[in-house]
Amino acid sequence: MAGRRAALKAIDWLAFAERVPPNQRAIFNGLKTRSDAIAAKLSSLPEKPAPIDWSFYKSAVANSALVEEFEKKFSALQVPEPVDTQTTKIDAQEQEANKSAEAYIAASKERIHRFEFEDMIPFDQMTIEDLNKVFPETKLDKEKYPYWPHKPIADL
Repeated sequence: MAGRRAALKAIDWLAFAERVPPNQRAIFNGLKTRSDAIAAKLSSLPEKPAPIDWSFYKSAVANSALVEEFEKKFSALQVPEPVDTQTTKIDAQEQEANKSAEAYIAASKERIHRFEFEDMIPFDQMTIEDLNKVFPETKLDKEKYPYWPHKPIADL
């Protein structure tokens, strides 16, 4: 059954719950409840549907030729199962995203290391010059932008 194969990809609800902000917990709990209800309904269904008792319909319906025609058409019916063409693309995107996430983590660790100042003057004792020396991006360019806020408006 195609639904069973789709259900094989289980959701890691604990990892999912860790990423849900507190203000969205109720929505998350509703999603999990609904997902569990659908999964329970799916697992309660048989693997194969019950076979049709054509002899009962032939005896119950006045026109048995009609039932035979339905039986012939039903046995000839082939429901095509969709071909999975996207999983490989999704897996490739996931690997690419993991690589970019690892690069981002490495860059973040480098930035954290760069901004760690053991010998930095405490903020309450810093002057503006000390602040500009430690954090050069805070320095205002009063020559290029003589009027307050001494920055281009687009940078605000």
